[in-house]
Amino acid sequence: MSRPPLARERVLDAYESILIADGERAATLDAVAKAAGVSKGGLLYHFASKDDLAAGLAERLAVLTDQDLERMREAPDGPVAYYIRTSVMEDDALDRALIATTRLAQGGSAAASAALREVRHRWADAIRPHVRDDTALDLVMLLSDGLYFNNSLSEPADGRVSADDGFVPTGAALARLVELVRSSTA
Repeated sequence: MSRPPLARERVLDAYESILIADGERAATLDAVAKAAGVSKGGLLYHFASKDDLAAGLAERLAVLTDQDLERMREAPDGPVAYYIRTSVMEDDALDRALIATTRLAQGGSAAASAALREVRHRWADAIRPHVRDDTALDLVMLLSDGLYFNNSLSEPADGRVSADDGFVPTGAALARLVELVRSSTA
C-alpha cells in the first residue's frame, strides 16, 4: 500500500486536532486548511467536503485499528492483557483518531458512530477466543472503557496521566489489574 500524500495527512491531522480541541462545529473547511498550512483549494483537492474529511478520518481509524489488532495478536502476554494495558491513553495516533471520531459521533454523525461500533466489534472478535464466555468478554471490554474514560478525569500539566492522580492504575497496579482480569476471564 502506497503512503498517502503528505498534504493529505497534514489536512487529516489538522481536522483531527480541531475536532479534539474544539469540536465538530469549529472544524470548518477554512479552519482545517489554515491549521494544516494549505490553501482551501489544496484541502479541496484531497477532501471535497466535510463528509469527505469525516470519511478520511474513518479510513485512518480503520487502518490504525488494523495495526492495533496485529500488535494485539502478536502480544507476548496475549490479547486480553494487551487490550487492557493499551486502554490507558498514550496520546498516540490511534487514541487521537478514536477521540476525534467520538467527537463526530457526539455531534450526531451516524457514519462516525458506525465506524466506532465497527472498531469495537473487531476488538471484541479478537479477544473473544481468549476469554471463557460473553460475560468475561463484557468484563474486559467494559473495564477497558472505564480505563479509557478515566484518562479524561486527570489534569496533568504536561497532558499525560499521572500515576499519583488515582484515576488510572499504572505500573505495578496496572499489572495486578491485568492479572486479576486474566485469571477471572480465562
